[in-house]
Amino acid sequence: MKKHFLYIILVLFIFQEIISQSANAQGKQVKVACIAFYNLENLFDTIAEANDKEFTPSGPNKWDSKKYYAKLHNMAEVIGQIGDEYIKGGPVLFGVSEIENRGVLEDLIHTPPLDKAGYQIVHYESPDKRGIDVGFVYQPKNFKVLDSKAIPLRIASKPDWTSRDVLLVSGLLDGEPLYIMVSHWPSRSSGEKETAPLRAAAADLCYSTTQSIYKENPDAKIIIMGDLNDDPVDESLMKHLKIKTKPQNISSGDLFDPMWQMYKDGIGTLAYRDSWNLFDQIVISSALTDKSKGGYQFYKARVFNKKFLIQKDGQYAGYPFRTYGGGVYQGGYSDHFPVYILLVKDKE
Repeated sequence: MKKHFLYIILVLFIFQEIISQSANAQGKQVKVACIAFYNLENLFDTIAEANDKEFTPSGPNKWDSKKYYAKLHNMAEVIGQIGDEYIKGGPVLFGVSEIENRGVLEDLIHTPPLDKAGYQIVHYESPDKRGIDVGFVYQPKNFKVLDSKAIPLRIASKPDWTSRDVLLVSGLLDGEPLYIMVSHWPSRSSGEKETAPLRAAAADLCYSTTQSIYKENPDAKIIIMGDLNDDPVDESLMKHLKIKTKPQNISSGDLFDPMWQMYKDGIGTLAYRDSWNLFDQIVISSALTDKSKGGYQFYKARVFNKKFLIQKDGQYAGYPFRTYGGGVYQGGYSDHFPVYILLVKDKE
């Protein structure tokens, strides 16, 4: 029994070394790709615009250059560490939400330590009334963009209603075709039940987009990431995006949500009234879970919630350490934790 136990420990140790990209098992090494998403919580510049009065020097937040550059530093510090327990150098690609424009994203990727990675950007202005967009950032040495577009979210019964577009990027990750959707689904600010149809419409849009991709490539590797403003158990994901929640239940063409089990285990990315939600999610297509397809395969999903990202005291102790709390400048990071997945494949 003791020998059996020691054998299990040895096998686990070897497997962990493989994932760390430094060991060799049966003559094979693996390449690791870290892919992340982060809601940056109101990354605004200081320039006044029509829909931006809060985040200006004269606005209620007294948002000035000092606070802006501190915010950039904080965001870059976090992103640069995501996945570093497995692979150093920051995510090979990541999506973001709550950015004001392309300019703030440019400033972010040129802020240390991200400036060393040579990141590039895909961004489109969206019609959101708050003036916030989503964006996509990638390391061109590993990912080559082939095409991109912004897909508008429209609801026929609400012709004057607007929200964030879904950003679709197609490209090659180390030569392998990959499709990424970055989303920020409609919020719950007017009430969870009242706004549920809006998120259902966003889920329908993402699902129909995957079906269009499948028509061209039935074995497409697709990643849907974003702040979905719903938990993995909610109707928008279960019935409209049609996620599968268990790896053993995945069939060809399905979408798998690895965050579902994390949510069931009590893990979240944001807190509200002393309870956790897991709105920030990364959903993947079946081809990323099917080893017979070859290439990159899903290994694990994580919430990046290191201690320095957690409020240590006060009313929001234990919550994500955010930039503003209760209308007061805190100098923190974001009201959301980032999420990430690890993909692995055999090295050639």
